[in-house]
Amino acid sequence: MIMTTRNHYQQAIWNEPLLIEQSQKGRLGHSLPRIEGTEEKKALNCIPELMKRENDLDLPSLSEPQVVRHFTRLSQMNFAVDLGMYPLGSCTMKYNPKIAECLAINPKITRSHPNQSPETVQGILKILYELSKMLEEISGAKRVSLAPAAGAQGEFVGALIMQKRNQEREENDRNEMLVPDSAHGTNPASAANAGFNVVKIPSDTEGLVDVKAVENIVSKHTAGMMLTVPNTYGLFEKNVEQIAGIIHDAGGLMYYDGANMNALLGRVRPCDLGFDIVHLNLHKTFSTPHGGGGPGAGPVAVVKELEEFLPIPLIEHDGERYFFDESNMPKSIGKIKDFYGNIGVLFRAYVYIMMLGEEGLRQVSGQAVLAANYLLQKLSKKSYDLPYNQGLPRKHEFVVSAKPLRDKVGTRATDLAKSLLDDGLHAPTIYFPLTIQEAMMIEPTETEAVENLNTYAGALNRIGEIALSNPNELRARPKFTTVGRLNEVQASHPRSISLNWRKIRIASTSNT
Repeated sequence: MIMTTRNHYQQAIWNEPLLIEQSQKGRLGHSLPRIEGTEEKKALNCIPELMKRENDLDLPSLSEPQVVRHFTRLSQMNFAVDLGMYPLGSCTMKYNPKIAECLAINPKITRSHPNQSPETVQGILKILYELSKMLEEISGAKRVSLAPAAGAQGEFVGALIMQKRNQEREENDRNEMLVPDSAHGTNPASAANAGFNVVKIPSDTEGLVDVKAVENIVSKHTAGMMLTVPNTYGLFEKNVEQIAGIIHDAGGLMYYDGANMNALLGRVRPCDLGFDIVHLNLHKTFSTPHGGGGPGAGPVAVVKELEEFLPIPLIEHDGERYFFDESNMPKSIGKIKDFYGNIGVLFRAYVYIMMLGEEGLRQVSGQAVLAANYLLQKLSKKSYDLPYNQGLPRKHEFVVSAKPLRDKVGTRATDLAKSLLDDGLHAPTIYFPLTIQEAMMIEPTETEAVENLNTYAGALNRIGEIALSNPNELRARPKFTTVGRLNEVQASHPRSISLNWRKIRIASTSNT
């Protein structure tokens, strides 16, 4: 939907009061059955005296329509993948099939308890076991742990596996992790949290890992290298096997960041390229709704040599029953999460893979690459510059720079992004990777129709033309969103914004 005017309904959304401010004494939307007499005394006796309230809960008094309308209006202030394209580069915000949602919220799943005996959840364990086998085949690995709750935790687990392997081999002086300058920020953070010194590897003039720099930097202190393929620029690391050989010859390990696996799905297996440890973002490549910090799942797959170091427990099958086992893993890095991963995300991934099959997964990556390159070719070269290898097709995403507009008229990538919001379109990832000035990283995914790609390209080109003719117009946007531009420096400071609300009682009224 293209928003052009502030109508009455939009204004009502923007001025939405808090529920407590809508409260009127005596209004009721739902009443719970009253427990009286002996039953009430029994219930109260179960509560320790120190935990009993002296006064009733100070909750708002509201009718059911008030509550429904309030939360519906709030939901309409948000953009969602069910409303339109969400082209956040690197995030792979694809549309999520509703069949996976329906199956994942089956009460047989949602009402089971993680402390139940494995004998009572054999169906769930079977699905998780089969999912791990599917991911082994997709990654080319020997064994998979489904426990990690997100990609960053998967990275951390991978770094801990490297550390444990070095300890077992009495190579504790291997304390360096090589990380490209185009890597996601979680790579160096995960490595540092695991105790490694992070060594940055520069990109070459093609936007790829500088192989000569790897050769010069690798040493007896190298524990391994973390690498994303394709890289953040959307370029396939054509020298990946050579790089893996250099690291392996030095006694190190190769770690695959699965953030961009959507470009390779069903076509290339990371372990076949020379990687020893792989994490897969199920909430990205295998289609679970995500954003705002969750939910996520980052299973870790390893080659046979590293299987004994995986976190415990692992799901086993003896031919008759499925069970958790940790008895044969004395060298494991230990448990890294309570219970066994984010089951809902794992279930959705299972449904997604089963629904598509081998050929369907290949089609996903093919269409993702096609969509990215189609959109890239539609963008105006007057407004947007393509860094590195301009004649080389990208994979599932691409990075363009708005530097031409900044140099000509002073508009920034953030001005373009804010202007997109006024067109009812979600902005791409901006200012990442840090190696590109005025970067705009765009990933349309495979789920967008060509009409949506045309609309998005048309909006970016139109905004570019406005920037060249009237740059102040862009700086005044967005005009039609719930809020305008925030002070981003202030908003990022933990003490600058209070999200607490406190009711202040005034003698003249009972409601404030």
